Amino acid sequence: MHEVVNPFDLSVIGSVPTHDWDAVDAALDRAHRLARDRSQWKKPHQRAAILHRAMEIMRARRDHLAFQIANEGGKPLIDARVEVDRAINGMELCIHEIGSLRGTEIPMGLTAAGDGRLAWTTREPIGVVVAVSAFNHPLNLIVHQVAPAVAVGCPVIVKPSADTPLSCFEFVSILHEAGLEPGWAQAVQPPRDVSERMVSDSRVAFFSFIGSAGVGWSLRSKLAPGTRCALEHGGVAPVIVDPSANLDLAVPSIAKGGFYHSGQVCVSVQRVFAHASIVDELSARLAAAATALKVGNAIHEDTECGPLIRPKEVERVAKWIDEARSGGAQILSGGEKLSDTTYAPTVLLNPLVDATISRNEVFGPAVCVYSYSDVDAAIAQANSLDVAFQAAIFTNDLASAMHTYRNIDASAVMVNDHTAFRTDWMPFAGLRTSGHGVGGIPYTCHEMTIEKMIVIRG
Repeated sequence: MHEVVNPFDLSVIGSVPTHDWDAVDAALDRAHRLARDRSQWKKPHQRAAILHRAMEIMRARRDHLAFQIANEGGKPLIDARVEVDRAINGMELCIHEIGSLRGTEIPMGLTAAGDGRLAWTTREPIGVVVAVSAFNHPLNLIVHQVAPAVAVGCPVIVKPSADTPLSCFEFVSILHEAGLEPGWAQAVQPPRDVSERMVSDSRVAFFSFIGSAGVGWSLRSKLAPGTRCALEHGGVAPVIVDPSANLDLAVPSIAKGGFYHSGQVCVSVQRVFAHASIVDELSARLAAAATALKVGNAIHEDTECGPLIRPKEVERVAKWIDEARSGGAQILSGGEKLSDTTYAPTVLLNPLVDATISRNEVFGPAVCVYSYSDVDAAIAQANSLDVAFQAAIFTNDLASAMHTYRNIDASAVMVNDHTAFRTDWMPFAGLRTSGHGVGGIPYTCHEMTIEKMIVIRG
């Protein structure tokens, strides 16, 4: 059995079974046989009914699911409840998408060769889906990877993060309780070598990955020929704050985007480029907001910032911040370990542009503020890394907003909102090394299907 601990006090809170290759191979075989036997495929109304029943079970267990997220993942209860609500809404989105899966008519008589024919497409499930997930949203990420597969009719095998498997195994159990036969959705917890063998197996039609870029790109290189994939990694999200910005709006929004889940989000605010005329006020107010946050065990109602997922992550964040401090960065708040599992919410002013924390995803409670006088130079610095995901600008000047939107490297630009804003129906995509493919439930449903054409002559 694999034991799961509360990341704040490291107490054991549960366990899940571990799976060797024989168990994973059997899971792949069950899934592959279902995918290949069209007589076993579920009709759209059957899939919708299962997801609807699962959604109602989740709604009835909202408090339990939220506590479990906080207990295993260290996300404060107030945010864990929001995650459960998003996951429930995600189920509704999947049900809606079942009715949106349709093909298109293909015009034929555009040349003489096409005369006398009709053609159109339909959409079919792509086949076996294997999903590997991250720790930071232990229920909602699983919904994003598993529920679309169920919606479109793909058998799915999911491997959650070893740090947070309880929510995943419970969600799969809820699907079974709602009437989905076990072979259609299976949760496994194998060691890394077995996981890699599973992902690279030729029976896998689609691979969904959420996690670190190094692991994601490595696994993509090992996929069997024909396996499609979607990868979601992280970024070092930039925010531009221009002289016209409303700091009463910007500061709390940046604080939320930077310190939500102690910065352990792939689009967390990490680099704030503030105009020289406002940088002192903004950084001072942001530091005050960070200092006011209560750090503690995520299962307590008053906790605003929980632990980092593992003690070694606290050590890494401390090392990066100490390096920045030695390089001349001003530490305006935090800058210290509070325990082996927690780090104080930290605001750094003007770390060196080549500091580790300026160039790499910190995935911790730290926000860097840089002063600029030329917005194009700030945008160039924002664009200088090999990652690109979501970005933001705070401004009351439409021309400034549009200039940043047109010139900053990002798949989405938020105006007067933080970089971590997301709804689960919008496209969500990392660029360059930040990912491959497009997330968001409607887009995932589409990627888990193939378009099949019929041409009729007569």
